[in-house]
Amino acid sequence: MLDLILRKVRLADQEALVDIAIRDGVIVDIVPNLVADGPSYDLDGNLVCPGFVETHIHLDKACLMDRSGDHDGTLASAIMAVAKAKAAFTEDDVYNRGRKTIEKAIVQGTNTMRTHVETDPRVDLRSFNAIRQLKKDYAWALDLQICVFPQEGLTNDPGTEDLLRQALDQGADLLGGCPYTDRDPLAQIDRLFKLAVDFDVDLDFHLDFDLEPSWNHLDEVVRKTVAHGWQGRVTVGHVTKLSMLPPAELQAMAKRLVDADIAVTVLPSTDLFLMGRGQHYAVPRGVAPAYLLAEQGVRCSISTNNVLNPFTPYGDCSLVRMANLYANIAQIGDMPGLSTCFDMVTEAAARIVGRDHAIGIGVPATLIALPAADKAKVVAEITRPSFGMKNGRMTFHQPAAELYGPNHSDAEFIAGSLPPPFAR
Repeated sequence: MLDLILRKVRLADQEALVDIAIRDGVIVDIVPNLVADGPSYDLDGNLVCPGFVETHIHLDKACLMDRSGDHDGTLASAIMAVAKAKAAFTEDDVYNRGRKTIEKAIVQGTNTMRTHVETDPRVDLRSFNAIRQLKKDYAWALDLQICVFPQEGLTNDPGTEDLLRQALDQGADLLGGCPYTDRDPLAQIDRLFKLAVDFDVDLDFHLDFDLEPSWNHLDEVVRKTVAHGWQGRVTVGHVTKLSMLPPAELQAMAKRLVDADIAVTVLPSTDLFLMGRGQHYAVPRGVAPAYLLAEQGVRCSISTNNVLNPFTPYGDCSLVRMANLYANIAQIGDMPGLSTCFDMVTEAAARIVGRDHAIGIGVPATLIALPAADKAKVVAEITRPSFGMKNGRMTFHQPAAELYGPNHSDAEFIAGSLPPPFAR
């Protein structure tokens, strides 16, 4: 007797529909027209995948628009506004704002997430403690990685390194950096690599957040990655300077990233909102061309970054919407290109955070269902997932919208109830 059979499932890049058998939270069979007993749910050809992977988000400073004060939309103004608000953060405050954000992400199909958490003398370990509790409390639906980092500098901010060490001692999963806010950016990069080696953790940098291509910190990150043997363990986010490189220089940088096995995360909503603020016409997009880097073999992801705060005053935590936004920015309209955008919020993103991402026999039944025929259509139509599960247990369900024609009875609607996704 099986716990559940998902029937007429469409798997990515496969033509034939299959049935997926689940027992004790694990997929035990994948075949067409499975003959077996157990409760079943007919997906009618809908796409099933392991779920969306958020590689870069800031849960600790989400939902701050009501306390951000006046700011002019620039990066410096956003940093200042959040720094001012951060001093008043309590663990309960961070927990509650993070909880709302996580719950939005779950119903949008995200079940793996890496969050960056600011750690410095102004906020001490309050944000870290709150996010660590969220990691435990929402493990039923989502795997959460915690990346502690110094938003406002390291070498110019006494006490920050000690707090980063404490957080790593207490369970932070990896270490981040933000060299462009440090008075000595190269010294910050050096210190963070040494810390990463000391604690044997990966690194994830906020990098080169401007549009001046004549200089960068990415070169130094590449050098340090190779020098410390940290290939495959470093990610860089934003790298907006890459959007300003001519093709030959971009290709040369892509080769260096491949050789050092450094991953790149693009954050289209934030980068589009903040970049080019000094120009009043012919405004550059300022979003790194991840799809071109991916063509050269660079591991790339598309991610959210900020939600409803001075860095990004938008967001519903939908990675499908973010992939669609990126496709618009990059002017990607062909089916293979849209499929690549889907991969950058699923399989490719999972590789960056070190997670397996597969639907297969013997694999935990952690997955989402999408009412679409293929990956490209999910991105093109901003398809919302219909349900998700983790380890065979349902985590959310979103019934399809219903249209009520002129002959429909309102009394019937009021008296009725929405059906569950499947019968137990």
